[in-house]
Amino acid sequence: MCMRNEEVAWIFYELADVLEFKGENFFKIRAYRNAARVLSGLEEPLEKIKSEGGWAKIPGVGKEIAAKIDEILATGRLRKLEKLLQEIPPGILEIMSLPGIGPKRAAQFHERLGVTSLAELAGAARAGRVRGLPGLGSKSEKDIIRYIKMREDRGGRTLLATARILAGELKSYLLTLPGVTNVEAGGSVRRWRETIGDIDLVVAAADPGPVFTALEKHPRVKEVLERGANRLKLQTKWGIVVDLAVAPEEQFALNLFFNTGSHAHISRLEEYLAAKGLEIKVPENSEFFHDEHEIYGSFSLPFIPPELREDRGEVEAAAQGLLPRLVELADIKGDLHIHTVWSDGLDTIEEVVKRAREKGYEYIAVTDHSQSLKIARGLSLDKLKEQHREIRSLNKEMDGFTILTGIEADILPGGGIDCPEEILKETDLVIASVHSAFKQDRETMTARVISAVENKNVDIIGHLTGRLLARREGYALDLDRVLEASASCGTILEINSSPDRLDLNDVNARRAKEKGIKIAVNTDAHDLKRMEEMRYGVSVARRAWLESADIINTRPAGKLIKFLRKR
Repeated sequence: MCMRNEEVAWIFYELADVLEFKGENFFKIRAYRNAARVLSGLEEPLEKIKSEGGWAKIPGVGKEIAAKIDEILATGRLRKLEKLLQEIPPGILEIMSLPGIGPKRAAQFHERLGVTSLAELAGAARAGRVRGLPGLGSKSEKDIIRYIKMREDRGGRTLLATARILAGELKSYLLTLPGVTNVEAGGSVRRWRETIGDIDLVVAAADPGPVFTALEKHPRVKEVLERGANRLKLQTKWGIVVDLAVAPEEQFALNLFFNTGSHAHISRLEEYLAAKGLEIKVPENSEFFHDEHEIYGSFSLPFIPPELREDRGEVEAAAQGLLPRLVELADIKGDLHIHTVWSDGLDTIEEVVKRAREKGYEYIAVTDHSQSLKIARGLSLDKLKEQHREIRSLNKEMDGFTILTGIEADILPGGGIDCPEEILKETDLVIASVHSAFKQDRETMTARVISAVENKNVDIIGHLTGRLLARREGYALDLDRVLEASASCGTILEINSSPDRLDLNDVNARRAKEKGIKIAVNTDAHDLKRMEEMRYGVSVARRAWLESADIINTRPAGKLIKFLRKR
């Protein structure tokens, strides 16, 4: 029996996962994972290495692992793994394969909730039993339900964050394969669209065959949908379709360009070039583009960032030298919407500050929920005052970092704010958001939001439309009137970076920019992990053509505080 290196490697990966689920020795688990990684990256077939007596020459392969490789090559199986699999419920492997779960979480669900299948896990999440486990909350429950439904549906659109996790995993795997020199995600993932229909992966390799065969064996893959000379289409167990395009290294840049799209952008470029008597084509005389800068340069155009390639005037702007210098993640100086253990967050103010400083921020605003949002342990007025005293005390100990006192106040159904004006006035930063009565009619909801916009003590309107991607439509709102009011009052609007919100979206954020409205890009983080979601908000800002000057939290601390006080 002849087995490919990748097939042997995946047996070791699965062995490590099962052992981790069972709580076995950490060092043994790590050794199996290291061996799997090394085996999948070997250029020579394991059969050949074995025939030459070369196990000892492979890093991380000792006597025990070598014996297991021999067994797998001889029988196509590993008895140890088969025995372990008989000791756990079959549904556990499916639970482990859900996005963001893995062996440790699966073990936690099994031990604490008695969960043995996807159906049982979905039931536990719907019953609110998951949120009681360490490190998990209501958002985790919603994610689990969505991922399981996505697997059942095997179709539809997927959140960008989920697609990027899978794309990153497949990219890392492909880069271990012999002959693969480059891999990038294209399509909607590279353009950072809020949801994606499938994942486009562009691969540089001289021979597509071995790449296709190796990917077909990946444990995330459910079935092959199509296979051509240079393209492979797969259905994954996550319910996401992956479309793989392979070309030699010298054609990689052009391949990536065409597979990034969008179709409307490519069509507009073709029209632009046709008017000049030109066309998009592969260079002659075996000279190929090294990167996309050279491709656009061949059109006498500057490089157009992927986020702008939606046929929204970017080709015309490029031709006139009017493309914006898009904001970058590195431009962000702080996060102005963060929750802590004072309300429904998981971390202390000190822990949040430590992570913010590690990210290179100059400041944060602690904006815990106000008193009316009981479900999120909203702060009473006394607790809010106590928190603000603690923040001011902490600031005295800070060197080169500032904590802004803040609050995420509720916009009440009648249009008022659930916090006295004298407290709002003394607070460094006030975010006002709708958290209830989502089904009000358009006129009532619009008047409600505008009332908050016009409040002189409100700095930012949080997640303006209230939508939750794939779960809840935004509430009825006359956005034109809200934007006009925001422009008139100088009220800041938020791009909420949470991947299931991304609210404002790119279209509305660009409309806000055109009206001179300033934007805050915030995470609305309730734990340290979600502080890393800033990149999703920045991606929306880039798709909205926003520059650093359009966003208030690209300002240094001193200038930001001065700006807020001037408001």
